[in-house]
Amino acid sequence: MAARIGKRSKIQSPSSLSRAYDLTRRASRLGFDWPDIGGVLKKMDEEIEELREALSLQDRKKIREEIGDLLFVIVNVARFLRINPEETLEKTIEKFTTRFHYIEASLRREGRSLHHSNPIEMDRLWEEAKSTIRNSKGQIPNPK
Repeated sequence: MAARIGKRSKIQSPSSLSRAYDLTRRASRLGFDWPDIGGVLKKMDEEIEELREALSLQDRKKIREEIGDLLFVIVNVARFLRINPEETLEKTIEKFTTRFHYIEASLRREGRSLHHSNPIEMDRLWEEAKSTIRNSKGQIPNPK
């Protein structure tokens, strides 16, 4: 029986990221892969350029397609580097959430909300959160 790429098993992967990871891993085992990371990164650059072109045309259908292609190639970069994209994205979500809560708490201590702030102030607080959290070894500190 020939190997089938993209054939879904009876047990579904938990997410599109995991499915893409599994799909590229199976394709690689069958010899459909780049010889080194340079080829994958070149493909990523190509997909970013195609997204830029779609954005300049303001073609929502094409933009959606190119975002999908870019996500897929990024998962392939992760696979090539033996990094689980699901775990990596989960850690990034946690990092974002922690920093965002820091911004909210900082503003709340001043009796303000995000709606009463501006992008420059929020960016400053974001950078402060990064530094403060890094120095506290990942613990969520109380903002000053």
